[in-house]
Amino acid sequence: MDNKQMLGQMIKFNKTIFDNAFKAMQMAQDQGEKMINSLVDQASWLPEDGRKTITDWVKAYQKGCNDFKENVDQQYQKVEDFLTKS
Repeated sequence: MDNKQMLGQMIKFNKTIFDNAFKAMQMAQDQGEKMINSLVDQASWLPEDGRKTITDWVKAYQKGCNDFKENVDQQYQKVEDFLTKS
């Protein structure tokens, strides 16, 4: 096995680890979101502006996570393309 193949296997292994860790983090985030939504629904004292702020915060966090995952996937793809071309 040459160095390029070994590096390719290491990259695939690291991507698998990242994907699994991201899925676990996403599951925890989904549970947190459900908990926050339940709390907001039950909090009659919370003004509408506060509810909107919390909803916007959750959406911004989700967008940030999705953008991060997309960026990491693109970078892994670039590395894989580099290894297959060289």
